[in-house]
Amino acid sequence: MTINLYQDPISSYRESDTDDDLDNEIAELERKLAAAKAKRCKHPRSRLEGDDSSSTSSPEQPLLAPNLPNHFHLLLSDSALPLGSFAFSSGLESYLAHGHKSNPYHPHTSFAAFLPLSISSYASTTLPFVLSAHRDPSLSNLVELDDAQDASIICTVGRRASVAQGRALLGIWERSFSQSLPPLGSSVVTAAQMGDLKAFGLLVKRGSSKEIPDASAHLAPLFGAICSVVGLGLQQTAYIFLFGHVKALVSAAVRAGMFGPYQAQKILAGETVQELITEMIKREWGTKVERAGQNVPVMDLWFGRHEVLYSRIFNS
Repeated sequence: MTINLYQDPISSYRESDTDDDLDNEIAELERKLAAAKAKRCKHPRSRLEGDDSSSTSSPEQPLLAPNLPNHFHLLLSDSALPLGSFAFSSGLESYLAHGHKSNPYHPHTSFAAFLPLSISSYASTTLPFVLSAHRDPSLSNLVELDDAQDASIICTVGRRASVAQGRALLGIWERSFSQSLPPLGSSVVTAAQMGDLKAFGLLVKRGSSKEIPDASAHLAPLFGAICSVVGLGLQQTAYIFLFGHVKALVSAAVRAGMFGPYQAQKILAGETVQELITEMIKREWGTKVERAGQNVPVMDLWFGRHEVLYSRIFNS
C-alpha cells in the first residue's frame, strides 16, 4: 500500500480499511518518523535547533587555565587592598579648608576642579618611578629609584604618606602575595625576582632604626616592581596605579560629604577619569626619573598646610 505523507490522514481514511490496514499504516508512519529523527540528529544544525538528543548531552567545558597576571590585576586593583589609602585625602581636605568650599547645589563642581590637578600632580611625581621599576625590577634599580624618589619629594606630609603606603604594600607582598604564588618554575616568577624583593624588604627593616635608612620603601617603585614580577603589562600597571589614586580620592570626597556613593561611581565610570588617566600615561611614558617632579606647585602647599588645620579627619 502506497502512503502519501503530505496527504491529509483523515481524507485518506476509507471505510473499507480494516484494523490490520490501519495498524500497518501506523507502523509505517512510525518507522518513517524514526528515520527522519535519526537523519536530523546527524545534521550539523540539529544541536542549534534543540532536538532531544542534543539537549540531554552535557555542555562543553570552557578551556580555562590559571592566569597569574589577571589574578593579580584583580588583587592589586581591589579597593580592599590594605594600603591605608583611606587615611589620606591627597590634599583634598586641605583644599576644601582653604576657601574651596563645595557649592551646596552642585557639590561635585569643586571636586571636578580638584581632580585634574591631583591626577596630574600624582602622575608627574610618581608615575616615572612606577614605569622605571617595572622595566627593571632588580634590587639595585629598586634601591636607586627609592632613594631618588625620597630626594624628589619636597613636602614632608607627602613623603610620609608615600612611605606609609609603600611599607604597607611591602608587608602585603611578604605576608600574603609571595606565599600564595605557584612554585618557582611553574609560573612567570623567577627565583632572582623573589630574592630581590626579599632583599629589599630586609634593607627596609635593617634601616628603620637608622637616622638615614638604607631604603624608605616608597609606594611607586615597589608597585612597579611587584607588578612586573607577577606578570602585569607596563601600560596595565600604570593604569591600575593611577586609577587606585582616583578611587582613594573619590572615597575621601564621599567621607568629606562632597557627594554620595552613587555620584562617586558615576565619576569613576565616567569618560573624564578614563581620558585623564590615559593622557597622563601618554605624557609620562618616556619621562626619566631625573625629570620627575611636582608640576602643580600649589598641591604641595595644600599638603603642607593640612597639618595646621584646626580639625581634620584625614592624615594628609
